[in-house]
Amino acid sequence: MNYDIEHNDQFLHVKFEKPVRMLSSAILNGGFQEADHFLNTKVDANFKGERTNFEKPEVTLSNMVKNNEWDGLCVGMMTAAIMKSFRRIRVEEQGIWIDALVTAGVSNARRAGDSADYKFMNEECEKVGTINILLLTNASLSDAAMVECVMMVAEAKAACMQDLDVKSRVSGLLATGTGTDSTAIACGTGPEVVYCGKHVLFGELLAKAVIDGVRQSLQDDK
Repeated sequence: MNYDIEHNDQFLHVKFEKPVRMLSSAILNGGFQEADHFLNTKVDANFKGERTNFEKPEVTLSNMVKNNEWDGLCVGMMTAAIMKSFRRIRVEEQGIWIDALVTAGVSNARRAGDSADYKFMNEECEKVGTINILLLTNASLSDAAMVECVMMVAEAKAACMQDLDVKSRVSGLLATGTGTDSTAIACGTGPEVVYCGKHVLFGELLAKAVIDGVRQSLQDDK
């Protein structure tokens, strides 16, 4: 897998040399996709409620893709974290590499199980705060293995929150992330990796990359 990164104050853009298999919780083109691009763009937080009218996030992202003339399918996320928080961490063993691309802010830190801010199913909510993670690997992963990677990213992120003693803004307990985190996993066509959990080397490397990336990224969450 080969890719190029464009990074500025407004967004992080990744262009893949060839389409890659990707699984994500992204706003734009989430789920399983064959992706040509990945976009993580900054939006302004609205902590005091000054704004009441918002363009739908998928519309904003689609317009950015169109305006930048990025051809092909783009998977897009949003964050209120500053773009200087971007970190890329690479780990490599036995011919397999993993890159963790992270932007992080914890202005709306939450713990899983906290009382929800929005009390109705499918109620539209504002996407702020946010730890966004794109995990890339040259390994070939099955669909099930990619889902397991998402689980490992979530656990590693929660472990980092514990290490940094980040507290939920709702309950005051240790946070496990923010209320609007998003994760994407992209894999290549290299060596096959079947298991990605805590008992295997791939899972160990993945978790270490995520923990290191989130920790470093939060150094610039100011």
